[in-house]
Amino acid sequence: MATGSSRTERIELRAQPARARRIRQAARLKGQSLSAFMLEAATESAEQVLSRAATTAVPTAFFDGIWAALGNSPKANAALAKRAVARRRVVQR
Repeated sequence: MATGSSRTERIELRAQPARARRIRQAARLKGQSLSAFMLEAATESAEQVLSRAATTAVPTAFFDGIWAALGNSPKANAALAKRAVARRRVVQR
């Protein structure tokens, strides 16, 4: 995580007193300021959420089936081929 003194945005929040005390205690135990502790925790949480949102997990067998299918040529479908020829479209560019 990049650190620097050019902080340009302010993020504020309100917390219940008990939660605020726990957060301050944790920051002290880590030897961090409250702001640094909260920013680090929020950034880590944000990275996890964004990573999960950008990842699609599927069972191994499902993935292996898709991967195998991608390597195979599609099978001709006579009914669709006949229909496609019957409804041929003119494309103008």
